[in-house]
Amino acid sequence: MKFFHISDLHIGKQLHGYSLIEDQRFILNQILERIDEEKPHALLIAGDIYDKSIPSTDAVELLDGFLTSLSRIQDLEVFLISGNHDSDRRLDFASRILSRQGIHVAGMAPNASRPEIIRREVEDEYGKVNIYLVPFVKPSYVREIYPDREIHSYEEAFGCLLEDGGIRQEERNLLVAHQFFVNGGERPAESESETYRVGGQDSMDIRILGELFEYVALGHLHAPQKIGRETCRYCGSPLKYSVSEEHQKKAITVVEIREKGKTDIGQIPLKPLRDVRSIKGNLEEVLALGNEGGRAVCEDYISITLTDEEELYEPKAALQNVYPNLLEWSVDNTRTRHEIERLTEEVKIQSPMESFAEFYEQMQGVSLSEEEERLMMRVIERAGGESR
Repeated sequence: MKFFHISDLHIGKQLHGYSLIEDQRFILNQILERIDEEKPHALLIAGDIYDKSIPSTDAVELLDGFLTSLSRIQDLEVFLISGNHDSDRRLDFASRILSRQGIHVAGMAPNASRPEIIRREVEDEYGKVNIYLVPFVKPSYVREIYPDREIHSYEEAFGCLLEDGGIRQEERNLLVAHQFFVNGGERPAESESETYRVGGQDSMDIRILGELFEYVALGHLHAPQKIGRETCRYCGSPLKYSVSEEHQKKAITVVEIREKGKTDIGQIPLKPLRDVRSIKGNLEEVLALGNEGGRAVCEDYISITLTDEEELYEPKAALQNVYPNLLEWSVDNTRTRHEIERLTEEVKIQSPMESFAEFYEQMQGVSLSEEEERLMMRVIERAGGESR
């Protein structure tokens, strides 16, 4: 049985103020084309369907068109869960109707009113495959189900759901989830466009899944990668959603499950309408890279660092003439590096009294009086002295 695994569509996302709807429509149509060519039995979409819990009209229309196209593909089943960016209730709307069209949506995570993990079955020549759909889970959701248990972490919460999920290891099982999994102390590849709780409080060890699943289809991290073993994978986002992702190879993950214990993993590359890249060099070099006959020919989303030593006249306007989708620009030269070093050194050598005096003058427009200085010195001494 062949599955396509995608996630983190983030429909409706903007990149530095640029709407990505056109780029997302292009990539979703490309996914539809690959489905038509490869004819998988199922498509797994592992969360973060929208970029915001209240999506724009354009985002809703784009998803509606994508799901409508999927529903028309013969012998294709779609399994879709919500992520941390989605509104679970909004995504759950009309899920029972959609299920009749082969589109199985799990918007709501297990909770007190519906505590069980959603399970669906598909069959091939080897028998049935159980597909477990677990939308983004927080400990607070699971505490409602098990009020008598001590559940403090994401890992404890997810572990409780697995323990009571009735999952039989001897059967072929597949998990679709949207969580931050790690392999022991090894952190996975991360991007600026992803969000985590401070200190990794939302992380959980992939080893809690044991050997229950033939394949674990994960969403949340934007870089395609395995976590622990080959069959536990983040497929990554289909588009680059930050400059930090510029070197990532976006793709559809292809999973083929045969008899128990036999799973093959592959990838189908995706080509975006516009790439996300960074360029570094002097202004003349940077303009030459994107300029052809004086016309703006580079439609990619570009982050530019200029290295010119001399002062430039309106470099942004010159850059935008060649790079109409300019994301950001900055200058990195001897002068700017010295300025950064100077500011860093000033911060390092300033005492608490000097820092406060400078702050006071900036806010009030006048310097501290002698009496105010003496008062502030007493406050600092009581707080632990100048060394702190």
